[in-house]
Amino acid sequence: MLELKNISYAAEDKDGTKEILNDISLTVSERFVAVTGPNGGGKSTLARIIAGIIKPTSGRILFDGEDITELGITERARRGISFAFQQPVRFKGIRVYDLLQLASGRKLTVGEACDYLSRVGMCARDYVNREVNASLSGGELKRIEIATILARGTRLSIFDEPEAGIDLWSFSNLIAVFEKMYEEINGSILIISHQERILEIADKIVVIANGQISDQGPKDEILPKLMGSTGSCGRLAAV
Repeated sequence: MLELKNISYAAEDKDGTKEILNDISLTVSERFVAVTGPNGGGKSTLARIIAGIIKPTSGRILFDGEDITELGITERARRGISFAFQQPVRFKGIRVYDLLQLASGRKLTVGEACDYLSRVGMCARDYVNREVNASLSGGELKRIEIATILARGTRLSIFDEPEAGIDLWSFSNLIAVFEKMYEEINGSILIISHQERILEIADKIVVIANGQISDQGPKDEILPKLMGSTGSCGRLAAV
């Protein structure tokens, strides 16, 4: 379980100190939690704080009861936290098989690697020996990245706007992957998203605006408010 206690974050810019997050307290124990809200509200900053990419100005972060506030991204990864960027990294010279093996932290058979690819809807024989480079589309990279997270088997998987930069067909397949991941995961998924179809498969929705939690609760309670309002979420996209 993830617990955020009074998390605040401020950054320096040309005009001085800018407050990005202000006194965020949140518990993530459900299998699927979606974080939404207007652009610039602090959602991606919160995701990076949880992953350990940046440190909060104040507040504490507990993961399975351990205070991990001062731990970096590597230490948090070892404790079972994964993070997927909006734009997956391309690794020239590394095959998909090699990437899956690195993620798993053990020697994988080709059959095991192919199984992870099949679980994200990819024809394994077409991809297992492909290089993770510019020849892959955004949608393919997103699914390969999810396959690496499945290979890691982490307790908390964080996705920052996974729909960014992919086409309609790839997005539809991505939804199917998340639905299957929801059924199989032994832990929690935390997704930053504006997409209605992603919010619809969440157990809990958290709305962040102006650096604060403006609303949170079960999907059946929060989603109707978002669908009936133009102000709470800023924009809610249906694909």
